[in-house]
Amino acid sequence: MATGTTARTEVEAEPRRPRGPAWTPDALVVAGYLGLALLLTSGQWRHPGRLFHQAGDQVLFEWMLARAARAVVGLENPLYSTALNVPDGVNLMANTSVLGLGVPLTPVTLLFGSQAAFTVAVLCCLAGTATAWYVLLRRRLVTSRAAAAVGGLFCGFAPGMVSQAGAHLHMAAQFLVPAILAVVFRPAGGRVTRPGICLGLLVTWQVFLGEEVLVFLALAAGVFVVGYALADPAAARRAAPALLGRLGVGAAVAGVLLAYPLWFQFLGPQHYRGMAFDAYGYQLDAASFTAAARQTVVGDDYLPGLLSPNPTEENSFFGPGLLVLTVVIVIWLRRRPLVRALAGCGLLFALLSLGAEIRVNGADTGIPGPYRLVAGLPLLDLAVPARFPLVCVPVLGILLALSLQRVRDVRTAPDRPAVPVRLLWAGAVAAALLPLTPTPIRTVPTAPVPPFVADGGWRAYVPAGRTLVAVPPVTAAAFSPAMFWSARTGLAFPAPGGYFIGPSARDDPSARWGAPDRPTAVLLRRVAETGEVPVITDADRQQAVADLRHWRAAVVVQGVLIHGDPVRRAVDDLLGPGREIDGALVWDVRDRVS
Repeated sequence: MATGTTARTEVEAEPRRPRGPAWTPDALVVAGYLGLALLLTSGQWRHPGRLFHQAGDQVLFEWMLARAARAVVGLENPLYSTALNVPDGVNLMANTSVLGLGVPLTPVTLLFGSQAAFTVAVLCCLAGTATAWYVLLRRRLVTSRAAAAVGGLFCGFAPGMVSQAGAHLHMAAQFLVPAILAVVFRPAGGRVTRPGICLGLLVTWQVFLGEEVLVFLALAAGVFVVGYALADPAAARRAAPALLGRLGVGAAVAGVLLAYPLWFQFLGPQHYRGMAFDAYGYQLDAASFTAAARQTVVGDDYLPGLLSPNPTEENSFFGPGLLVLTVVIVIWLRRRPLVRALAGCGLLFALLSLGAEIRVNGADTGIPGPYRLVAGLPLLDLAVPARFPLVCVPVLGILLALSLQRVRDVRTAPDRPAVPVRLLWAGAVAAALLPLTPTPIRTVPTAPVPPFVADGGWRAYVPAGRTLVAVPPVTAAAFSPAMFWSARTGLAFPAPGGYFIGPSARDDPSARWGAPDRPTAVLLRRVAETGEVPVITDADRQQAVADLRHWRAAVVVQGVLIHGDPVRRAVDDLLGPGREIDGALVWDVRDRVS
């Protein structure tokens, strides 16, 4: 009888074996991230007539993805292109060419087009970043799968990540950040050479995804290291030799691989100096940290429009609940050097985002911001202050994961309290995060590519060495019809102008948006924007011919425009009557320009 009781007790004490493979829960977490990313990008799937709300930015990245695919297939120089901004071309290395996405997505671009490739890229940026942080948290910082899943969810889908993803692939592509940190901050006594080589390869890839993210990562890691050294000097001294060794090997590997691309970026054709916009003007309002972003379930258009530079820079909208929860976590876990270092790092970058002068609820306070102290330093002088809170996103995600792990440890301790701490803390985390639930990225309608362009009718008019000029021909930092048509047709034709950053002139390397203005481009752009047609003179007609010769034009094409009729009248007055062919207005200028 006693033997039977003992056997039953042993059977009952056996741990319950999980059903299915051990990786099934991890796969479900990743599937959840992918499902959420699919939902957020749903406005693009099978909707060729719609773009995300910052349409000009999407067109830029669609063109870059199409250009990367063309470079792969045609074995062309991926760092430079003459398919845009004829006759000078574009230094792609000096622009956000996202080759690190474009090259792997070449099959998608070739099979399904630039819009599908862009949408897949957005999906990869959001779900990939969340997954990468989940893996790092699960392997290095927490044992609880739920804690890692929540931390990864926030790191990949925070309001700042969603606002960037719809427009700025180079800022949303952060899936290598956790991998780089995992290689740099290996456990004490780890190897040096092999991780250093991996670090160099990862850094090289990140350069071709987005250099700005890499700069932010380097700055944040440096601040974190200083903070950790102050919090735990003994541990920092033990880890320093191996860490410095890995950094040295990584720098050597990346230096060799990036030597030519960086030379091309800063000294190659169409390089430029400085920025095409005032980075200091892109700062965040102090009140934005407690506000709700547009792309959340509780957000609206008015308040974010007052507190952020534009809809793509809502990087600090964390809400009051999460900020209060973060303070509680830091106080609760303050004995851990990791927590103190993270808190210091996040706080510093949050303060830097306030710019050179602090604003509150849209009003200037006259109080100098911390950014003023570092604005003149190299790299920081080109950084956009409004993007510094992107550093806070993983800081908050890690703190959330650590707190959930701590609650789980308390629950499993032998002397656990009677109060259901785990349930209460889960409720607090949910209350803080639910208002930040993202909504599908907003889309806007766009005019389709005219069949004359999409179906190749233009080929009968454009011989080799000549261009198709879209009206208006140069649009600088706005929506570029030529760039849009070029991207959607796989860069089938060369075109002048476009949306990029280049030099102001051949003898002036200072940065500007788009190509240097030609008089005809300025005239037609003004008509397209205002709908008012000025008096066209013989001098204007002569200038139009000169500009068309500069652009090596063969045909001028007008698609659907808001002020289409005034633009048509202006072009007719400049070049003579055009013809309507396959949904476009066409002016054949081959004889006049040759």
